[in-house]
Amino acid sequence: MIVPMKKVSVIVQSHNKGDMLRTLRKLGLMHIYADNSIKSKKSDQLLAELELLNTAKINIEDSVTDTKSIKQETLDESDFVKLNEEIISKINERKLLKESIVKDNLTIDRIENWGNFNPKDIEKLQDEGIHLYFYTLGKKELSLIDKDVEFIELDSVDKQCAIAVINSPLDSSFPAKLFELPNESLNSLIREVKNNTKKVEKINTYLSDNYKYVDSYKHFIKKCEMEIDFDKISCSTQDYDNLVYITGFIPETKFDKFAKTAKKNSWGYMSEDPSEEDNPPTLIKYQKGVGIIKPLFDILGTVPGYHEGDISLWFLMFFTLFFAMIIGDAGYGLIFLIGALLMQFKSKKLTTANILLYVLSIVTMIWGSLTGTWFGSHTILMNTPLKHLVIPMITNFPADFDFTAKATQDNIMQFCFILGTIQLTLAEVINIVRKIGNKDISLIADIGWTIDILVLYFVVLNLVIQAPCNYSIVFPLVILGFALVTLFGAQKPGQSFAKGIKEGLGGIFTNFLDTISCFSNLMSYIRLFAVGLATLAIAQSFNQMAAPLMGGVTTIVGIFILIIGHSLNLVMGLLSVIVHGVRLNLLEFSGQLGMEWSGIEYEPFRETVNENVK
Repeated sequence: MIVPMKKVSVIVQSHNKGDMLRTLRKLGLMHIYADNSIKSKKSDQLLAELELLNTAKINIEDSVTDTKSIKQETLDESDFVKLNEEIISKINERKLLKESIVKDNLTIDRIENWGNFNPKDIEKLQDEGIHLYFYTLGKKELSLIDKDVEFIELDSVDKQCAIAVINSPLDSSFPAKLFELPNESLNSLIREVKNNTKKVEKINTYLSDNYKYVDSYKHFIKKCEMEIDFDKISCSTQDYDNLVYITGFIPETKFDKFAKTAKKNSWGYMSEDPSEEDNPPTLIKYQKGVGIIKPLFDILGTVPGYHEGDISLWFLMFFTLFFAMIIGDAGYGLIFLIGALLMQFKSKKLTTANILLYVLSIVTMIWGSLTGTWFGSHTILMNTPLKHLVIPMITNFPADFDFTAKATQDNIMQFCFILGTIQLTLAEVINIVRKIGNKDISLIADIGWTIDILVLYFVVLNLVIQAPCNYSIVFPLVILGFALVTLFGAQKPGQSFAKGIKEGLGGIFTNFLDTISCFSNLMSYIRLFAVGLATLAIAQSFNQMAAPLMGGVTTIVGIFILIIGHSLNLVMGLLSVIVHGVRLNLLEFSGQLGMEWSGIEYEPFRETVNENVK
């Protein structure tokens, strides 16, 4: 369920603003929307400080490969500040050294064919009246140089011809590039690169030696982030005469705790239930066993809106079945189960993600067993007791159970459409129940949608598997559902019935398109059959490729083909789950519910670290 919120405004005298915000932060209950458009000098300074802290931490972590053996130590704030300044200085020094190394190596690569000449000797020649001008140019351009021009041809530079023109430079319009000599000799550059490389290595060692303070960096980074949030919220307070106030949202279940704190600190406050115009954050309290779906929501980044409702239970149930049908193979489910066991063994604890993987893998194994699919292998199925688990009406190997392929495929497709009809109808039932509580007569429009969904189910069956359908009954019922949607879809509590009808008639074309969309949504559930069938076909193809090689010296090649082929098929199956399994919940089902997943997760203004602890 979505936890009800209270909209709360806290009012204090201006000089108590800092204490009030610090107390609210320590309390950690109020979700406050900070105005990110407001910036302060302090905020800019803190952001710059945070960037330096992150830079130092990343560079320290990158300098170490084996971190497990390094014991962490703590620093107080003054010592940490000194250390961080020194580390930033070393990082900047290393950056300059690396730039110098790159620059010198480029120069070395360009002039090493000329030998260890000293550029200062060129300067001495100039003092004696002999001027040399160095150029790089192509062979064609070299042949175009006037015969009166004196030059010395040198070894190539950057795959270009190189020359030294004596006394007079080439005309500026001539297609040749002036080459600037380095300030030092080749050997001096090589020595400088070696010295700078040693300095870089010394700095790397220095950084790795300070890995023992990474936890201190994590602490002060969190502290800096906390100060940035504090400054943003401080800038977001509203001023009125000698008073300031801040508005946020607190879970209804925690309101008493806030009220006690307000009374203790002599704050003024005002609380009310959020209106439809407000946008409270969403805090979901999962039912027992349903919370395992949260890792998937976190990955998808989906949060239901506060006014939209919680569908976690239905999402979990349908997603689990969709996952099993799309993967479709009990052998793959067994691999997922082994993976879940290994994850739990490695982490030494049972996480919600682990439990979700257990559920998905077990349901996949059940579905695969019922259809007789174990790594897409006919041999595994028919030569083991696994064949006794099969439901012949939906098996992927119908010939062995006296069924035709068309009959079993039609049965699976019909099951997909039954699932779609149940899920879309469930969405309308949820809407109706919610509107009954709100005394909203637009629930009659949801009854109309329910009629259309149930009737369109028979139309879909007729079109896809040629099941009988009495269109003389279907069309009137579809028109009835459409009429109910048009007449009652725009009705709202507190609005006149006539106005609702007027608005509904104004959107008649949109309702017509939505009815067509309802048909396509129901048809969309055939993807469960199609993707599952594709997964089976790919598995069987790789089995057929490997079968002739299973025996003798080619057995290893056959095993290799099976491992690679089924691994690719497994990965493609997981991608299909995201594309198709999640889509049916987030688009078709949620769309029928009218959900936009526009929620903002509840993140209270709170201490992330104890600022008084180092």
